[in-house]
Amino acid sequence: MSGARERLRNIVNMGMPQVSPFVKETDMNIYEGKSVFNGVAIGKIRVYKKGEQQVKRVKVEDAEAEITRFEEAKLKALEQLAGLYEKALREVGEANAAIFEVHQMMLEDDDYNDSIENMIRTQGINAEYAVASTADNFAQMFAAMDDDYMRERAADVRDISERVLTILIGADGGGTVTEEPSIIVADDLAPSETVQLDKDMVLSFVTVHGSLNSHTAILARTMAIPALVGTPLPLDGTVDGRLGIVDGAEGKIYIDPDEETLSRMKERQRQETERKELLQTLKGRDNVTLDGKKVMLYANIGNIKDLATVLQNDAGGIGLFRSEFIYLEKEDYPTEEEQFQIYKQVAETMAGKRVIIRTLDIGADKQCDYFQMEHEENPALGYRAIRICLTRPEVFKTQLRALFRASAYGKIAIMYPMITSVREVKRIREIAALVKAELTDQGIEFGEPEQGIMIETPAAALISDELAKEVDFFSIGTNDLTQYTLAIDRQNTKLDEFYDAHHPAILRMISMVVENAQKAGIWAGICGELGADQSLTREFLAMGVDELSVSPGSILPIRKIVLETNVEEYKAGR
Repeated sequence: MSGARERLRNIVNMGMPQVSPFVKETDMNIYEGKSVFNGVAIGKIRVYKKGEQQVKRVKVEDAEAEITRFEEAKLKALEQLAGLYEKALREVGEANAAIFEVHQMMLEDDDYNDSIENMIRTQGINAEYAVASTADNFAQMFAAMDDDYMRERAADVRDISERVLTILIGADGGGTVTEEPSIIVADDLAPSETVQLDKDMVLSFVTVHGSLNSHTAILARTMAIPALVGTPLPLDGTVDGRLGIVDGAEGKIYIDPDEETLSRMKERQRQETERKELLQTLKGRDNVTLDGKKVMLYANIGNIKDLATVLQNDAGGIGLFRSEFIYLEKEDYPTEEEQFQIYKQVAETMAGKRVIIRTLDIGADKQCDYFQMEHEENPALGYRAIRICLTRPEVFKTQLRALFRASAYGKIAIMYPMITSVREVKRIREIAALVKAELTDQGIEFGEPEQGIMIETPAAALISDELAKEVDFFSIGTNDLTQYTLAIDRQNTKLDEFYDAHHPAILRMISMVVENAQKAGIWAGICGELGADQSLTREFLAMGVDELSVSPGSILPIRKIVLETNVEEYKAGR
């Protein structure tokens, strides 16, 4: 099914922890799986069972009439998938609704259809048996592949085939039968089943099979439903109807919890409710202080899987997208098209909000084997970040082409790390100009993204007045700025007592960079860990910092401080 492959790859996620075995504690049973989404759900468990399609092989006299039956069922299935796409589009957004477009593409795939029609004609069998046999053959083909991603496609083939079979047989397709909000437990859930769940009646879901790479897991995150996959629990009367607790943070489901566990989880739920209430009261509010100072609150992310959390926490944009994770998750250099699709998806999902993508920043503690870099005695001071890009221009140009192309689909900004000189910035501008010229010559559409730099070396901070003339914005990376200013390796735990992120030298450098940015008419933000330090939020406001980019969960607490602060009064009282 090559026609759907590229589209499908846009929906891939990362990582899979190991599943721990079942543990028995007194009368309470605990099962451990892979956490899809955090949160706590407490309620009655309902076992969801698919409508089993009993398919028999039947000889038919009129093969063409049977093919017509299949074609009619396929058309109805395509209509259903189009309806699911519209429903998912409203509820979980375009990026996650795309799976139903992909399912339509798979259902119209020539290889899939030719197999079914050929079986009907050559064997003289009924459409149901031909569909079921083709589904098994294609699913086994995908399941036998070495690529984890491609193995996941076996479930998609079965899902679309099950839909056609349901229509051919005239069954209702089964479904969740519950009259009260419940924890839904199943062997597995297809994307179509997940999106059809009545969210008002679903507290959580837990599946025996499935993986964190599945489309269902991605949809669950977007729907913000606490969920576990790969959880080895029984689907019988020992579970159905019992009281359950799903702990999304720990990846556990408790069956018949004891009083201590129930009390502890209810307290966790209460705290989560308070956080959600804070979200509701602050969501949509402008980040403006009592005396009218405005600051941009953006989010730091490392993967497209974090987008749902960014939107959930009402970030004004993405202040740091760590593109190096695209490289670190691969076994070879990611292609221009692979990168373009990821950047495009982020830009489209953020719907016109600024998305600042940091160019490749490997080296030091982030090593990538296929780059074949030599061992260094002090990698933090060695061959890393922009130094790699400028000495391997083809790698750099591939990423820049993808970024410029994606900027036509949203408000992308490009940020270059580990800058130490004006010469470096001018060389970057030259390479960017070459990329734009190539795209123009090839007739490829691209945008005009803002281009900025990270201030994370003392050298960059000290010449920030000169650097400000060359770029559109500054973003201060406080983690490395602190490391280099204090001459302390931040990976060395023996030096923790000497590491002082609040050191006066650090704060003076930040203030100086912000002042130089203002003089040059560009904006300056902070994207390092210090930006989320709530004890410094008012200090940063007083310095005139224009933007704070933090982990998504820190946005609302910082917004609360901003809304409650009078900057001029704070400055007068320092």
